[in-house]
Amino acid sequence: MRTAEIRRRFLDFFAERGHTVVPSAPLPTPDPTLLFVNAGMVPFKPYLTGESAAPWPRATSVQKCVRTLDIEEVGRTTRHGSFFQMNGNFSFGDYFKEEAIAFAWELSVSALAEGGYGLDPDRIWVTVHHTDDESRALWRRIAGLPDERIVARGDEDNFWSMGVPGPCGPCSELYYDRGPALGPEGGPAVDGDRYMEFWNLVFMQYERGEGSGKSGYPILGELPRRNIDTGMGLERMATLLQGVDNLYEIDETRPVLDRAAALAGVRYGADAEADVRLRVIADHVRTALMLLSDDTSPGNEGRGYVLRRILRRAVRSMRQLGYEKPVLTELLSVARDCMAPSYPEVADAYARIVDRAAGEEDAFRATLRQGTTVLDTAVAEVKAGGGRRLPGAQAFLLHDTYGFPIDLTLEMAAEQGVEVDREGFTALMRRQRERARADARARKTGGTTDTAVLRGVLDEHGPTDWRAWDTLTSRSRVLALLTASGPATVAGAGEIVTAVLDRTPFYAESGGQDSDAGHLSGASMEAEVLDVQRPLPGLVAHQVRVTAGELAVGDEVTAAVDPEWRLGARQAHSGTHVLHAALRQVLGPTALQSGSYNRPGYLRLDFPWRGTLSSSVRSEVEEAANQALRRDLPVGVRWMTLPEAKDLGALALFNETYGEKVRVVEIGDAWSRELCGGTHVEHASQIGVVALTSESSVGAGMRRMEAAVGVEGFGYLARERDLVARIAEQIQAPRAELPDRIAGLLERLKSADRENQRLRQAATRIRAAELAGRARDSGGVLVVTATTDDGTDGARTLAVTVRDLLPAERPGVVVIGTASGGRANLVAAVNASAKASGLHAARLVKRLLNGKGGGSAQLAQGGGMSADRLQDVLEAVPTTLSEHR
Repeated sequence: MRTAEIRRRFLDFFAERGHTVVPSAPLPTPDPTLLFVNAGMVPFKPYLTGESAAPWPRATSVQKCVRTLDIEEVGRTTRHGSFFQMNGNFSFGDYFKEEAIAFAWELSVSALAEGGYGLDPDRIWVTVHHTDDESRALWRRIAGLPDERIVARGDEDNFWSMGVPGPCGPCSELYYDRGPALGPEGGPAVDGDRYMEFWNLVFMQYERGEGSGKSGYPILGELPRRNIDTGMGLERMATLLQGVDNLYEIDETRPVLDRAAALAGVRYGADAEADVRLRVIADHVRTALMLLSDDTSPGNEGRGYVLRRILRRAVRSMRQLGYEKPVLTELLSVARDCMAPSYPEVADAYARIVDRAAGEEDAFRATLRQGTTVLDTAVAEVKAGGGRRLPGAQAFLLHDTYGFPIDLTLEMAAEQGVEVDREGFTALMRRQRERARADARARKTGGTTDTAVLRGVLDEHGPTDWRAWDTLTSRSRVLALLTASGPATVAGAGEIVTAVLDRTPFYAESGGQDSDAGHLSGASMEAEVLDVQRPLPGLVAHQVRVTAGELAVGDEVTAAVDPEWRLGARQAHSGTHVLHAALRQVLGPTALQSGSYNRPGYLRLDFPWRGTLSSSVRSEVEEAANQALRRDLPVGVRWMTLPEAKDLGALALFNETYGEKVRVVEIGDAWSRELCGGTHVEHASQIGVVALTSESSVGAGMRRMEAAVGVEGFGYLARERDLVARIAEQIQAPRAELPDRIAGLLERLKSADRENQRLRQAATRIRAAELAGRARDSGGVLVVTATTDDGTDGARTLAVTVRDLLPAERPGVVVIGTASGGRANLVAAVNASAKASGLHAARLVKRLLNGKGGGSAQLAQGGGMSADRLQDVLEAVPTTLSEHR
């Protein structure tokens, strides 16, 4: 049975039993604790935890998931895949254990002709929590399972919680016995390969308190509404029903593996290490396809870094198999054909997908060339110093600056007989992540990181009455004040606090739009609103600075948005939509927004594109955007279901979560149609102008366009006009002739620069010949020392030129000093004969500079000493050479 059919049967089964079929959420998730959806229940978390009321009593879905914490195990075990699909059925206070167990058993064992999976009931085992006698009895009564195939387990295996106070409960897992060829008898506790888990039923019936680990917390009591959350691994069920050994061999993965093997000229099953690499390729190519289809782009942090790592691991695995040509385009086309039956959008978006992947592969090939050079130099320096351990800081530099994966650094260093300070690298990575997470948490919570306190406010008072679409002012009551150290009851003048109001007209930062600015005012109090965020679904938090009087919990205040700020924000956000539509009009549908930011007067928009846009293309995009403004296209808002919006062709951002009804913003009807929760103008002409200010690269295959809009746009154009006028006046040319006149001036400057360079090189050769002719013999070594005023680069050129003029058969050492700003640098060059006799440029520089400096055996440099010491150091060169030969 094909995987797409297994998926269809699951959804049909539960739809027939009253479950609403919920489409898979995109892989990028707005949950601040996650990068990607990593479990089937993640999109339903607000309903399962009671944050929001569920729109349906029961639901079913097949959720796309990505987990990369154990990415190193991908390919090495049969149970780890970075992308997987989770079939789930959910009950929100409706049915409980009996129905959940009955549904799972019926679908698992019903005949294929009846819409089931046809599993042999005599080969199914189940586990239950050791205290859950109710589930044990239900399995006996509903499925007729004997006691020996109902295995009791403890908290570690069969009790679920989210790791924080909230819902929890026992779970029951279904396993299938795959036969004695895969391991000994005895059930799930004995062998994890023979007995494959394929379904987990979680019974959320308790509330837990604070505590750590799987069981180090108290159970506070029963939940008022008990929920069901189940997860069937789609790939695991496909493994069982297709009779294959592991998830890499099912119909959605094996074709990619086979194509990779054919390209590399290897046979799957012939070599264990090659098999691991083939499985990595098959898994990672499919994962990359799904992430790219959900509009994730390769990058250096967060989601982008995960995708970049996955793509580069796939490319590198092919290179390890001996295939060094570009490969992602061909492998992704195979993965597309495998996944399109379940996810037609991967075929629709394939042009965009393959363009981004190919750009990343090209960038990685360049990275390999550059990073390999840097790594080889670093390894050589370690060996030259007598070491055998590459510092963690060097590995971090390769990773952070050159995008060189740590596993590649480890492998290539080991090939050269050097180990890597992995602990030092990990510590630097941890510090970097901690800084990023702290910044993100502070930003997300409006200045306070105590979301538990905010959760209490939300539980007590309910969601914020948010009125940003309707008004600029509201009468509001202060529900809570928070500082970085905890809750407060009052804040005085000069203090910055987070304020939660019962209602607000302020727009909270989201969808790329910056938060509103404005004020809170009371009888004798004034406060400036600095930032507005949504730290929890439904709750709006305001970061404010009290400027007069005192702000206290319970105060009635007037919340007022700055009208000029809001007007600018509306212009910028609508301008972003206009620029996006103009880009797609000029470049085509693959120029799909992958990120944006807008604030009054300014907008930026990121989109996938390989190569710089020409000036004529940029002008065409700008013209298309401003044509929409001149035509005064109407801006409208409509509410509809997500399927209706998709049928209309509305564009959605994949890192947003949408409810049953979505808000569609249209500019000129179908010309621009996007799902959006931002604030907008009523007519395109109200934007004023869209003036492009820059277009640049923000990563492999990703461009960024920036623009000024509204008054700031007109100001930008006026400044450009004045600048052109001043240039025309200075070079005494009509404006129309400026490009040609400036090009002529630049060519003359280049010609003069080339002549100056020629003269400098000639002068260097003359001086080098003079210095080489005055070389002194010091213990059989020709020594040249001198100074130059041409800086470190000039010193390096002079040192190398002198060295090359010395007799090749005699050891020669050249040391050139240069001083600037009271500090001095040294450059040392050693010829081949000197190197053969044991002299080493890097070691010489370090001895002269008390350990400072570095380089290779034949060329090195160092600095940091006082310029007053330069002549003494140069005079000490012969003595230093004789002492350390």
